Amino acid sequence: MADFDWKTFLFSFEGRITRSDFWLKFVVPYWVGLIVLSLLATLLGETIGGIIVLLLNLIVLVAIWPSLAVGAKRLHDRNKSGWMQLLLLIPVIGAIWFLVDAGCLPGTEGENQYGPDPQAKAAA
Repeated sequence: MADFDWKTFLFSFEGRITRSDFWLKFVVPYWVGLIVLSLLATLLGETIGGIIVLLLNLIVLVAIWPSLAVGAKRLHDRNKSGWMQLLLLIPVIGAIWFLVDAGCLPGTEGENQYGPDPQAKAAA
């Protein structure tokens, strides 16, 4: 893990990532952070809570690019185009599709058109 490149992970649309990287290095920390800040905003009252809500909105706005980049790489691991994230614009069904496809199903074994198998790299 010493050679893990966060800049590439969060900002590049090239390559592939594993399900574990998707969940443990992006989705879970992002949502836990949002939930904790939301609870703090609720508990701390109007003034400080309002500042935290502004911070939450800023975090969500800043996370758009990394979310798209990580999602694209996860879809690449499934041998699908990152553009398929546009299906997320379909209410409810798009989110369910993305959760199942990117979050639950295994990636393509071996190399595909988007690069080498990240599982093979992890095992080496």
